[in-house]
Amino acid sequence: MDFETVGAGEFGRSLRGIGINLLVRDVRAEAAFLAQVFGMTAHRVSADFAIMRYGSGVFQLHADGTYHSHPLLGLLPEAGARGAGIALYLFETDPDAAAGKAEAAGGHVLQAPENKPHGLREAVILDQNGYAWTPSRALTAEEEAALG
Repeated sequence: MDFETVGAGEFGRSLRGIGINLLVRDVRAEAAFLAQVFGMTAHRVSADFAIMRYGSGVFQLHADGTYHSHPLLGLLPEAGARGAGIALYLFETDPDAAAGKAEAAGGHVLQAPENKPHGLREAVILDQNGYAWTPSRALTAEEEAALG
């Protein structure tokens, strides 16, 4: 599917499994952040909408105004973080590399990369909308052994 030319109906009918739509204040800025920090690919980027591709996964960014008749819009804060309570994991993403790019891209490293006992090296990075992105990769055998 060509994400640059696909029509809304065809794109919508193609979606399967779980879908993620993130409401953001500035679609272009969020798409640029995700591309710069995590290497995602942005398609159909406009002031209202973008299709984001990460590996084989696809999700969408929507500007607040596109949800004008959606009941969720009334729950959004006018200022401050929006993503409290959701952690968006990006498996097979180098947390050290992502954390190194985050601040320059307008994000904030909430938790520096560290090895975790559940077998992953993770960081937590907040974007400008307050969504918590967790780049992670599997620990090497040596890193896991060092955890004790």
